[in-house]
Amino acid sequence: MVSRVRVRLFAMQRELAGARQVDLELADGASIEAAWSALIAIHPALAPGRSAVRFARNGVYADPTEILADGDELACIPPVSGGAAEPAGRIIELRAEPFGLEILAELGDRLATDADGAICGFIGRTRLSPGTPAPGQEAEAARHGGRQVEALEYEAHESMATQILDAIADEVRDRFDVERIGIVHRLGSVPRGEVSVAVVAVAAHRAAAFEAARYAIDELKARAPIWKAEQFSDGHVWIGSPARSGPESPGPESRRDGSRSARDKEAT
Repeated sequence: MVSRVRVRLFAMQRELAGARQVDLELADGASIEAAWSALIAIHPALAPGRSAVRFARNGVYADPTEILADGDELACIPPVSGGAAEPAGRIIELRAEPFGLEILAELGDRLATDADGAICGFIGRTRLSPGTPAPGQEAEAARHGGRQVEALEYEAHESMATQILDAIADEVRDRFDVERIGIVHRLGSVPRGEVSVAVVAVAAHRAAAFEAARYAIDELKARAPIWKAEQFSDGHVWIGSPARSGPESPGPESRRDGSRSARDKEAT
């Protein structure tokens, strides 16, 4: 008996393998780790990146020991930088078309109600200075040392990214009692100075809105399968760290009422 598994590759993996997907035939009962070994036998250039790779089975993060079944889709998730109707008061979008600072007003207008006294927004833009290269990209980053970033190129596992952003919005609701949140992320090329991501949190009080917006962008950067490459005049460098497969443990700043302890406030 064999299991046929489709492996999807993204960002730097796609470039190293020269393919977006690889179809494997595995022994029945093979694990995700076994599938990775079979993939490396075909594309050995992928092997050095193993320590930074995370896996998703059928759109859900999975442990390498998990057993694959016939017809499964296995996504290999390199280091990250990000259909159905959304619940009322929630906007989750991946957009190919550009947007600017007006996105904050757009999301605020779409989300806010008369009960809300606070709208907190975050904007991420392409800057000229480079970030931290993804594992395996250090030599390429050194080659572009001292140069300015001209644009960022974003790529995503779109269905999985949308699911994870939706889960982050659920966590915002549960941790901070903030129901109304918008997360919009660009795909494709974002030139220097243009907007790549926007987060807006709407709440009755500012403390909850601030904490919710910060949590949402921090978790997006750590977990969503959205990759970015810094574009230079003669090449590019993939940026990011190994993906975290679940939310960060709640701390005193993430109490359900959105407030912090007196000690935390004194520290700031």
